[in-house]
Amino acid sequence: MSNTAGWGPSGPYGGSPGGWGWAPPPPPPKPGVIPLAPLGVESILGGAFATMRRYAAPLFGLAALAYAVLGALVAGAAVIAYAAVRDRLEALIDHHRDVHWADVQPLVFAFLAVWVFAMLALMVASALVQASCVATVHDAVLGRRATFRSVWRRAWPRTPSVIGVALLQGLVAVVPMLLVAAVFVSLTLLALSSWSALPAGIAFLLLLGAAPVAVWLYTLFSFAPAAAVLEAAAPVTALRRSARLVRGAWWRVFGITLLASLMAAAMSYMVRLPLMFFTPTMQPYDTSSGQPESARAVFEQMLPDLGVSLAISAAGTLLVQLFAAVFVPLITSLLYIDQRIRREGLADTLLRAASAQQ
Repeated sequence: MSNTAGWGPSGPYGGSPGGWGWAPPPPPPKPGVIPLAPLGVESILGGAFATMRRYAAPLFGLAALAYAVLGALVAGAAVIAYAAVRDRLEALIDHHRDVHWADVQPLVFAFLAVWVFAMLALMVASALVQASCVATVHDAVLGRRATFRSVWRRAWPRTPSVIGVALLQGLVAVVPMLLVAAVFVSLTLLALSSWSALPAGIAFLLLLGAAPVAVWLYTLFSFAPAAAVLEAAAPVTALRRSARLVRGAWWRVFGITLLASLMAAAMSYMVRLPLMFFTPTMQPYDTSSGQPESARAVFEQMLPDLGVSLAISAAGTLLVQLFAAVFVPLITSLLYIDQRIRREGLADTLLRAASAQQ
């Protein structure tokens, strides 16, 4: 019996007709934007761009709606705050006199109230956009059709859980920073009182060490939003789930997420740089008609150029924000699916789900 039996065209490994070559295994099934197999960096990036291209309407439409509502709410809050402190603000601008805390206090409180409201509204909008990205990735991987309404119906009920994840992520990352900041202040005061550089040096090293801890924790829990949406997990459960999936692959998850963030930053630069050439330069106050009577007169003369400048800046910021808000969560969601394919055999489940819908 020949030693080469089983390696020819009729052997279990196949081969080229009439030859001794070994045929490569068939490619993994690809019902959607990614092959249902462990993914490389190029597959993850390609899947994210393919999702943005094929599902642009639900992705960018929902993100644009979320940020438009956010802007309208914040603008409304700012108008209400301005109406409440308008008299005091005009008095400070138009009258030259000594400023006391009693004059500034209402303005500070109004600004803080608008800022807190804006941060809360931004958290809700960001969580909704992130949940919609995860829901869209699920359809994109299976090759399903996704509409604005279908993505909304899956993303909105899971938005509170994603908000909880974001709050816990912030708390987990901030607590070490606060502890280090407290130690930093204590050691700095000790250094000033003892005229010794050693406590200040230790405080500086601790401050440097806090940033890597925060990055490590952020990466460890980066899959929590995807788990909150796709597995209907509560915030704490989603964080634990993320930690289990990232463990052993931290550097890979960190590197690909960092690459996505750098690509988003490069996109921001490429969009903002051309806009700088179209933004009008605000001209100084024209003193030919005499010195301005108040700061309001200077502002009114600069308002036309200022309005155009703000409009161009807002348009560029919106484009950049939409891309970053969608692209980075898509990468993270695909990484989550990749880790489940590698560790839990999710590819078979996805293949069955894709086949069942045909």
